[in-house]
Amino acid sequence: MRDALRLLKTPSFLLCAGILAAASASKEFTIRQMGIHFSKLPIPLKTSLEKLDETKLAPYAVIRKNRITNRDVLDSLGTEEYLQWELEDKEMPSDSPLRFCSLFITYYTGNPDMVPHVPDECYVGGGNRKLGDETLEVSIDKTFWPDAMRAKVPDTIRFQSILFSQISRGPMPTEKELRVQYFFKTNGKYASGRTETRAILGGNFFSRYSYFCKVEWKFYGIGFSEILYPDKKQVLEGSRKLLSVLLPILEADCWPDWEKANQKSTPSF
Repeated sequence: MRDALRLLKTPSFLLCAGILAAASASKEFTIRQMGIHFSKLPIPLKTSLEKLDETKLAPYAVIRKNRITNRDVLDSLGTEEYLQWELEDKEMPSDSPLRFCSLFITYYTGNPDMVPHVPDECYVGGGNRKLGDETLEVSIDKTFWPDAMRAKVPDTIRFQSILFSQISRGPMPTEKELRVQYFFKTNGKYASGRTETRAILGGNFFSRYSYFCKVEWKFYGIGFSEILYPDKKQVLEGSRKLLSVLLPILEADCWPDWEKANQKSTPSF
């Protein structure tokens, strides 16, 4: 013990300790001067997702608003800011596989987990079998959009489309294929999947804030005693129509104004 105490008092040890302390302080000072923020603050939505003005969704009508009542499921979701609505497009024939749409939007901000929940895994956990996935792209119809909104959304949106096999329960089980689609809006940018979203989050050094929002949807119809699911071509058709209606609402009424929020976050050298 005495030898250890004696070592602590030696000039060489004190010099090394001083150098390390100075380096640590210099590192922290340099990071602050550069405007780098490793710990992020939450940035709220303009309007809560659940309070989205459903009248703006026309021609889609909201026929059901689902809320998660199981606390364990909600904790697993990782956020209480979500929207889980069933939509009906009355412009489509009654037996069209695009007549109905399950819309599920979740929002995470601050220091969120790095994008934990995607249909690829959640639907498999629900008993479906994943058959494949691909990135699809649709053009957005901005004909009736306000001029100020058109520049905020790309002319085309890329998203993931996951193909599942679903086996119905009953005395005579049947197997159907269904597609689930999703993309992310992350720190002011559109991302087609989880990998791209993680890259945007990981490269966000100079902002005080961070967020990502997952937009997920699934089309279906109701036939004679069965659920109807669209094929790939129909999914592209329905997605173009849905996103052309939904995106200007999310941009104008819900998602944060990323540029405005970061006007005071830009580093000065």
